[in-house]
Amino acid sequence: MEALPRDTVVDVLEERLREDIFAGRHPVGSYLPPERRLADGYGVNRTTLKHAFGRLVQAGLLETRHGVGTRVRDFTRLGGADLLPMLVRHSPDWIGEIFEVRRAIGQVIAGQAAARATADQRADLRALLAGVRVAEGGAAVQLADIEVHRALARATGNRVYVLLTNTLFNAYLPVRAALVAPFTDAGTAHARLAPVVDAVVAGDESRARRAAEAYLTATERIMREGLA
Repeated sequence: MEALPRDTVVDVLEERLREDIFAGRHPVGSYLPPERRLADGYGVNRTTLKHAFGRLVQAGLLETRHGVGTRVRDFTRLGGADLLPMLVRHSPDWIGEIFEVRRAIGQVIAGQAAARATADQRADLRALLAGVRVAEGGAAVQLADIEVHRALARATGNRVYVLLTNTLFNAYLPVRAALVAPFTDAGTAHARLAPVVDAVVAGDESRARRAAEAYLTATERIMREGLA
């Protein structure tokens, strides 16, 4: 195994171990090699290895038993959503499942935002939507669009929706450039998203859900074409 750079050694080691687990080089249910042998193989010391292990234990990828060893856990059953960016980087197949959750959660968020948004939040949504129209370049439009969705989540008054929204956007990061197609034209992106914001500002819950479904379905189709 190749020795790791020293400047971010724990971060790099954590990522390398995750990739080895996802790729099946350390299968679910198996025990990792003894710490000294594993540390030597990665070119790190055992303290660094223990720090990386700690992060992976917290993420639900590993479990350490004193006197027994460190075993790979079933991350699809026990892991957290913080694993999604790494899983997407390892296998783009995860994007389809993220899209499915995006559609379901996005409609709920839009409906709840329509029912609960304050006057200040409605004004914030209008301002952020206007920012989509004036953004320059696909990446900038994409980021402006994301901020509208973060604001929609905040308008629900439910912090869990905010965290779920952040989690889904973080999951896109490894392939964000490949998902920019719906945002290459600012005017079109604005027109596509405007019905959602309009319905939320009007307080029309059912219309907001329908508008969100239309928006999410349309952008997903375009994104999938870009990934293909």
